[in-house]
Amino acid sequence: DHRYYHQCRINQTLHLISAISFLFAYGLLFIDPAAAALVGWLVGMVTRQSGHIFFEPRGYDHIHQTTYAHKESIKAGFNMNRKAVLLAVWVSLPVLLYLSPGLFGLIEPSTTTAGFVHDVGMIWFALGVSGLLLRTVHLSFLRGPAWGLAWATKIVTDPFHNVAIYWKSPLALLRGERYDPLEPASNGRHAA
Repeated sequence: DHRYYHQCRINQTLHLISAISFLFAYGLLFIDPAAAALVGWLVGMVTRQSGHIFFEPRGYDHIHQTTYAHKESIKAGFNMNRKAVLLAVWVSLPVLLYLSPGLFGLIEPSTTTAGFVHDVGMIWFALGVSGLLLRTVHLSFLRGPAWGLAWATKIVTDPFHNVAIYWKSPLALLRGERYDPLEPASNGRHAA
């Protein structure tokens, strides 16, 4: 996943920013889950997905000798189509909350701007947890429980891993290195 979808140093740098914000959100989760969700979605997800949408190449991948369509078809987690659906739901939830402040009787309607923002944070928190759980269960049925649990573990631990592997990316960008110099390895696998 990281070598298939993270070749651009701009994308890697945005993932580093995203990872740091998610780690901050993880800590904030124990204090204020709504604020944690706001940080996670507004900073973490926006920077992370912007990197994929705007900076990652979509043409033929010469390093891995595969097409973008093939990479999308084998992706275990959220490929670009699934991400588009998730992001559409994410953007529509505040609109839904604005149109129905009580979410059709599910919550106490807020009467202040701060209350509305808190409610948005809570429904985004619910969306994040639901997205993680639903895709985990879906993968468990499609490929087995080990796949589902492995993917969920990867998603939850990604911020730690992203900091560890992308902390040098901003420096590489400053040196003018737009793409990670990946080279095919001789054994058919690919080295970094």
